[in-house]
Amino acid sequence: MPAQRPRSQKPRARRVFVRSVQIGLGLALAGFIALVVAVYLQASTLPSFSELKSSPNGQMIRVRAADGTVLVSLGPSYGEWLPYDQIPQVMKDAMVSVEDRRFRYHPGVDPIGIARSAMVRVQRGRWVQGGSTITQQLARNLFLSNTRTFGRKAREWLLALAMERKFSKDQILELYLNKVYFGGGSFGIDAAARRFFGHPGNQLSLGEAAVIAGLVKAPSRYSPTADAEAALARAEIVLSEMREAGVISAADMRAADAANVRLNEDANQNSVRYFTDWALPQLEVLIDETVEPLDVWTTLDPTMQKAADAAIRAHTPEAAQGALVALDRDGAVRAMIGGKDYVTSIYNRAAQATRQPGSAFKLFVYLAALEAGYKPEDQVVDEPVTIDGWSPRNNSGRFSGSISLRTAFTYSINTVAAKIGQDVGTGTIADMARRFGISTPINLEPSMVLGTSDVRLIDMTRAYAAVAAKGVAVAPYGITKVTTTGGRVLYRHQTDSSRVLVAPWVAAGMTDLMQSAVSAGTGRAAQIGRPVAGKTGTTSSNKDGWFMGFSSGLTTGVWMGRDDARPVRGLQGGTAPARAFADFMRTAVARRPVEQFETEAKLPEWQLEPDAEAYLGEGDPPLVDEDGNPVQPEDGPAIEDPAAGSPERLDENFIDRALGRAPRDAPVDPAQPRDRPRPEAVLRPAERAPAVQRRPVPAEPVTPR
Repeated sequence: MPAQRPRSQKPRARRVFVRSVQIGLGLALAGFIALVVAVYLQASTLPSFSELKSSPNGQMIRVRAADGTVLVSLGPSYGEWLPYDQIPQVMKDAMVSVEDRRFRYHPGVDPIGIARSAMVRVQRGRWVQGGSTITQQLARNLFLSNTRTFGRKAREWLLALAMERKFSKDQILELYLNKVYFGGGSFGIDAAARRFFGHPGNQLSLGEAAVIAGLVKAPSRYSPTADAEAALARAEIVLSEMREAGVISAADMRAADAANVRLNEDANQNSVRYFTDWALPQLEVLIDETVEPLDVWTTLDPTMQKAADAAIRAHTPEAAQGALVALDRDGAVRAMIGGKDYVTSIYNRAAQATRQPGSAFKLFVYLAALEAGYKPEDQVVDEPVTIDGWSPRNNSGRFSGSISLRTAFTYSINTVAAKIGQDVGTGTIADMARRFGISTPINLEPSMVLGTSDVRLIDMTRAYAAVAAKGVAVAPYGITKVTTTGGRVLYRHQTDSSRVLVAPWVAAGMTDLMQSAVSAGTGRAAQIGRPVAGKTGTTSSNKDGWFMGFSSGLTTGVWMGRDDARPVRGLQGGTAPARAFADFMRTAVARRPVEQFETEAKLPEWQLEPDAEAYLGEGDPPLVDEDGNPVQPEDGPAIEDPAAGSPERLDENFIDRALGRAPRDAPVDPAQPRDRPRPEAVLRPAERAPAVQRRPVPAEPVTPR
């Protein structure tokens, strides 16, 4: 017969169980008391409601166009604070329905939500639902990071419970809807409404509220600026949640069809970003403010920017890229396009890319020539030429013989540019390019006159703008002033127009040549029905196409080509780039008065042709012998040297003036071009001006120049 268990064991087990329960309850009570104390202590350290309303979470920068409109908002944007009673009810219902349906009933932490999240975790093997309440999300946004650790989660629970003790449900929801991040740099429903719909947050419709409420789950993924279709699809889910929660009817849901919600067109976030990416880094050297929200007032003209974007998109060849920069008289950047699409490529080809400019570089060749004494009507010879083993050829494949300097520039004759480079020196041309703002390395090979050195579009545009400014340096800038949101001015741009690069008559001569290039030469496609001066540029194998020009005070540079520098079929400066220039400029200068170019600037005395008075009387033509020397008329007075005042004596100064050269003993003026003879190096020997033979003076023989 089996042994029986002593009767005393059952009471003992019962006593152990009861004791364990008592201990457990005691520990639970102690834990609860500790939690209550911790919650109240935490609540006592929380900022007040007014402090939480006013505390920013980072510096906001609003970038404004020249007309004051906001181009983009960078950094956190908070919009206007909306009190609870001004927040649309549909917005409150949408947020509670999708994020925390039991918001009004839990103490800040939802046990049911936590249990559901744990079950899903067990079923799927990973955390899918966080179970966070609106209060927890607010606590995390205000005081914690987004790191996923149990320690951070415990602190989040404690803060949520404390906030529920200190603030009412309405205050918590008000803070949440004005503080939470909705994507696109927008914090709070007012900033989001203005960003995505173009109106304040207190005017939200049901569909718009559903879009905004749907963003909280994944702002980067569902933001309309990132994926408009995903944002609208998510809004449909929010509407379904609201219908299931009973806050809207089926009819309301159908009427609010998210697909019909009109999102704010965000064209500014495309091409405008090329400009803001270029301009905003300059703030680091302009101001020291790094905390207070800022308004950055820029030079960008929205109408011109839109026209520039359209022109580049319309005319840039397929598989190629295009860039455009437009500068006003003082260097203000009115439009900047760095590529066909900022979303697909943020590389700014207007300010960063370096490419060969081709014949657009001839600006510096001809500026050096004009400064050295050439004139637009001087005769030059288009003929085969070889310089240090390099033999340039013309695009036409033929040679035209004797032509004017104007004709050579108008039709971009390469052989003449090469001869000018040989005459004035490639070092002089490189110095001219440096003087006008070219910041990239320039080679000194003979071929440099045809634009074989890489340059930036913005630098080239700056150089052409200086010619339009009659030889005064132009420095591109994009920021006119920086203010705080309260209106305190931190920076204001000051234009410096004191640096003169070339004499006005040199700039006038260059403008004259460029006007001919557009009216009758390679730049004819750039005509817009008003005076335009410009120059085309095409590199070998049609890898790059340029057009640079100005009209009515606006200078615009256009470049097109492939990023990999492969040839583009049919691309030339006078085709797509010139057409894009024309399309843009027709809009850009439409409201500006038509301006005629000042191409008749007064030349210095050493550039003037000798007149009749230098030889004989007023109105009488000079008489020269077969060698080109002035002779005395048979029945006239002896020829007098106006400088010396003695008959029949022609000193060196008189000869120089007769040939249009600077007198040898004239005082040197550093502001004037250097003294040099007329450009005979590009003429045929038979066509050169005959040497003037000085009449013999026994006491002081002089070798003719």
